[in-house]
Amino acid sequence: MSRLSMGALLRRSLLHRRARSLSALVAMTVSAAVATALLTLYADLDAKLHHEFRSFGANIIVTAPSSDDAKGLPANALKRVNDVVGENAIAAEFGYAVATTDRGTPIVVAGTDFDAARRLNAWWQVDAWPTSSDSSAALVGQRAANFIADEHNVQLTFAGKPLDLHGAGRLRTGGDEDSRIYIPMAAFTAWTDTRPGVIEVQVPGGAAQVEAAITRLRQQLPEAKIEPVRQLVEGESRIVDKTHALMYGAVLLIALTVAVSVLATLSASVLERRRDFALMKALGGSQKQLMAMFLLEALVLALAGVAAGFVIGSAAAWAISQLNFHTASLPHVGVLPLVLLLNILIAVLAAVFPVRVLRTLEPAALLKGD
Repeated sequence: MSRLSMGALLRRSLLHRRARSLSALVAMTVSAAVATALLTLYADLDAKLHHEFRSFGANIIVTAPSSDDAKGLPANALKRVNDVVGENAIAAEFGYAVATTDRGTPIVVAGTDFDAARRLNAWWQVDAWPTSSDSSAALVGQRAANFIADEHNVQLTFAGKPLDLHGAGRLRTGGDEDSRIYIPMAAFTAWTDTRPGVIEVQVPGGAAQVEAAITRLRQQLPEAKIEPVRQLVEGESRIVDKTHALMYGAVLLIALTVAVSVLATLSASVLERRRDFALMKALGGSQKQLMAMFLLEALVLALAGVAAGFVIGSAAAWAISQLNFHTASLPHVGVLPLVLLLNILIAVLAAVFPVRVLRTLEPAALLKGD
């Protein structure tokens, strides 16, 4: 059987049995599209998930030892922390004191750098953030507003020293922050004569990067207590691992489903063409040539499925990423060999049973009476 005649038979098989060919092609396209989408998302998954977790705030807390709470952290603690964690991390210092409102109610007042706190705690619900240049601004917590006479004119007293501020915004978090009043760090330090006692740090990356940063911080700041935010770090690690497992499982499940579908299609195709294959054998076609032609048909469908599936899958990955992470995942040419290998593997596995049927064909029995 010449190469030209094999090509003609392949075209005839694909075109004259369009329903069977289209069914197998759709299955191969679905396999390639799903694999492309998941692998494309997987390539950006860690970065996107870590970015999403960064919006939940700090994952490392640096605090002064209990015996030094009144003194606070060393004066250069924030600079030393920034030197260790690098420019991609975010660090904000906080100082805390219990003051008295104009209604005589004790309340926690926190000093901080509003710009750093805003970048660190993007999840906070704030109607208007104070500017860093406004030294008399106050950010009033939702519950703290109930303990002052006028949140636009905040009057506080600490150790007999009064402080007048104007409320620049309202804060809502559902946590302890709602019971606090945040003021600029410079005003807090001058008013209370107290240094910051806490530095909250947001380190990019997963649990390994956080633990590495903690080790370096403990070496740089041996006098401070440095701990991870366990719930956030461990929760992030579990979610990333489970998402990886989910994506692996989805690819495997889709591949098995497609393999069964293609197996059924190719098996039906062989059974329909038993007499044709028997005739080819009777006319001198070898067993290897028949098997090669059949496998070539399956591989052509697999390649066509990869071509269409890569485009569809890349578009799906872009849409999913845009909707869920608000940043697009661009097509990754690097996933194409993996998708191609997967589809070829599916095609070969699905063709194993039909090929065995071809080997058992007996021309004399099938063509008897023709």
